Amino acid sequence: MAASSTRVASIFGSARLTEADPEYGQARRLGLLLARAGWTVHTGGYDGAMAAVSRGAHEAGAHVVGVTMAGWEGRLSPNAWLRETRPATDLFARLRDLMRADAWLAVAGGIGTLAEIAVAWNLLQMEGSDRPLVLVGPRWRAMWQAISEHLVVGPADLALVRLVERPEDAIAALAA
Repeated sequence: MAASSTRVASIFGSARLTEADPEYGQARRLGLLLARAGWTVHTGGYDGAMAAVSRGAHEAGAHVVGVTMAGWEGRLSPNAWLRETRPATDLFARLRDLMRADAWLAVAGGIGTLAEIAVAWNLLQMEGSDRPLVLVGPRWRAMWQAISEHLVVGPADLALVRLVERPEDAIAALAA
């Protein structure tokens, strides 16, 4: 949880989205809406969905933090909309930093995003926290259907995660 009264949302998403992808626009809108709702935004700090969320939040005046990887310097560059960069020493330190949020949200993503969701979900299961984990967009509904059918999970496990279609729905889920 955040150390101060500022609410922190960590947003997970693919570095591979481009501005031409409709999901980039949705991620940017999510960042803007989070900022307007008073959230500080943390992302992985690089391109794609992370840049889109950072951009929307930055444009709306939020404090935007990128939790990057020290070992990736020279290979990847932090996006231009960060106000603060926190280089992690390794992937596990990066995950720990991103998990210290008051809420977790995911937009379109790949394996890294799925790993971040799994860690957050498992923390909810094990710690009994009431922090929201919100998956935004239709891709996650299809994935969630597969998870519910093929993993050993019960209704209580599945109820820990909120599935929404649009950024506006994600903001409403955070307020609930």
